[in-house]
This record gives sequence, structure tokens and C-alpha cells, in this order.
Amino acid sequence: MNIAQHIALIDELCYRPFPAEHGPSDVGVSGPGQHTAVLEAAGDDDPALRAVTIDQYEKDRDAVYELLASRWGDTPPYNLRTVLLRTEREEIPRPWAELSERASVAYLWKVEGTGRWVAVAVTDRDTSQVVQLLTLVTETDPP
Repeated sequence: MNIAQHIALIDELCYRPFPAEHGPSDVGVSGPGQHTAVLEAAGDDDPALRAVTIDQYEKDRDAVYELLASRWGDTPPYNLRTVLLRTEREEIPRPWAELSERASVAYLWKVEGTGRWVAVAVTDRDTSQVVQLLTLVTETDPP
């Protein structure tokens, strides 16, 4: 998938209805109030190749950011490490708690006219999992 396809999918998810139950979708997983779509994914047990993949996906995330920022405004990186720490002592809504377990940083926007939030992140935390560039579209406000 290229950056234009990523943007098209994000646009579509901003208006796609949410399902009543959590489960797989044609682009990742969806559930009440959320869609998580995998934009790119690659796995490798070699730490050096994993680092290269993370670097490439961060560049792709930044390219998506530039296009969305031109439309929805510049936003600072959202520190998901802090969200993860907060999950130890408070109830964090599902999509944000799950994202914080998988990624360190996200860019996010509140999409005017939809009531939805869009986040774009690279899943770089768990070395036993494949690296993904993903987007979260949710009606749940970030913590």
C-alpha cells in the first residue's frame, strides 16, 4: 500500500459504521466505537532488520502525518508511554490502552464533523510481534 492508499483508507474509516461486537475486519480489527487498520506490516527475528523496518515505517507514518496535518492541522506527537504507565493505576479506555501496549508514539487528530479521533502509529514495543504501521479511528477521546 502506498501513502495515498493509507490516506484513502483513513478517510473511509472516519465514516465507516462501527460494529456491535469486537472482531476481525477487512483491514484489521473493529468493535464498538473503534476501527484499527493495519496499513503496513513486516516481521523479522533479526534485530537489525527489525530496526530497519521500524525506521521505514516511522518515515511512512511521518509522510501520512504531513498529509493529514495539512488537512487537519499540526499536532505534537502523543506519548503513549505515559498512557501505558497510567494503565497501571487507572482505567484507560480500550482503544488507547491497547495502542499504548503496542506503540510508543502516535499522531492524532479530532476529525471535525465526524466526532472521531484518528491516530497513526508504529507498533514498536513488543519484539515478539511483527512491526506494523497502523491507524486507529475511534469515537473515544484520548486519555
